[in-house]
Amino acid sequence: MSLIVMKFGGSSVGTPERMQRVAKRIIDRQQEGNDIVVVVSAMGDTTDDLIDQSKQLNPNPPAREMDMLLTVGEQISIALLSMTVHQLGAKAVSFTGWQAGIRTEAVHGKAKMTNIHPERVFKALEQGSVAIIAGFQGMTEDGEITTLGRGGSDTTAVAMAAAMNADVCEIYTDVDGIYSTDPRVVKNARKLDEISYDEMLELANLGAAVLHPRAVEYAKHNNVKLVVRSSFTQNEGTSVKEEAVMEQGVVVRGIAFDKNVARISILGVEDVPGVLANVFGALAANGIDVDIIVQSGVQDGKADFSFTVSGDDKDKAISVIEGIRGKVPFRETTSESDLVKVSIVGAGMVSNPGVAAKMFASISSLGVSIKMVSTSEIKCSCVISAEPLSDVVRALHTAYGLDTAEQAFVGGPQDRR
Repeated sequence: MSLIVMKFGGSSVGTPERMQRVAKRIIDRQQEGNDIVVVVSAMGDTTDDLIDQSKQLNPNPPAREMDMLLTVGEQISIALLSMTVHQLGAKAVSFTGWQAGIRTEAVHGKAKMTNIHPERVFKALEQGSVAIIAGFQGMTEDGEITTLGRGGSDTTAVAMAAAMNADVCEIYTDVDGIYSTDPRVVKNARKLDEISYDEMLELANLGAAVLHPRAVEYAKHNNVKLVVRSSFTQNEGTSVKEEAVMEQGVVVRGIAFDKNVARISILGVEDVPGVLANVFGALAANGIDVDIIVQSGVQDGKADFSFTVSGDDKDKAISVIEGIRGKVPFRETTSESDLVKVSIVGAGMVSNPGVAAKMFASISSLGVSIKMVSTSEIKCSCVISAEPLSDVVRALHTAYGLDTAEQAFVGGPQDRR
């Protein structure tokens, strides 16, 4: 008998028909002789609808009350899915995150888990029930309800798998595995049989939405075997594990992109020690993540430097920088929106020279200018204008020999939670 954690996103349970299909799949896995723990997200657009309702009543709602509101979405899912399993003749017990023993730090909106006490979940399994757990939520030691932020349901599933020593954690979504790039952009994208934690983590951090970075980090740290599968087909998925077999001749494993990028430049900064520490320390203190940083040469004791942030954080970042003029004098700030970051990822890049040069050549052949570049041992990222993104991704996919003759399967609305 194996213990399997199955996670279903909002698109997988978005309608009564899909809920029934998921319930049948759960029961089939249990009848194979497995103990089944299920983690689900809120149905369809439930979370967005709740946020819209809150904004109509209060444009700046308290974070605590938003957590109270948003956790309702997952509770609806677990109750309805449990009812459906019962209707089909099997036993199921639904649990909120806190009933499942998930404890978090005292942060609203993006809490991190501190520990898990899954005794009630184990008891349900011992009694022959499927345990259905609400993703994306937990509770502090003081009894405050919290949410885990973007990707919280993926992270819940992986954390439960680690805490319960599960044999595998299966992430069900609308595609039947992890592809060399988004199959909505490149129809003949290559499906990967397996991928390493490190490669998947880079892809997730760089914009690939099939798995959230926190979930991959948790899986890597706890050596949880992950399998990404489709909730719409029985196709074999993609395994994410410590070491993945290198496919002969394939140096780049995937191409990811982030459509929400802004560049900010600070011009005429005094070239003295501590400048960068003051600027990026202030941004960090205000919860703004900075990605690529580039500094130009120094002229007349002045320097210019640029960095990228999420497009959502651009205005806030500029406000923070203007607020430290007294500590860090500079001539002016400029910004640019409507940018994207496109990245290539592959463990084989470290031992194959010329990989980055091929990327630059492919992009320039389309007449597209590269605004910023960032590299590591297994990835290379370029910031470009947003408009040619699809053409750039397709050109890179072809250049690195990733095209296939088969068309990728996409089974439903894109699910990113």
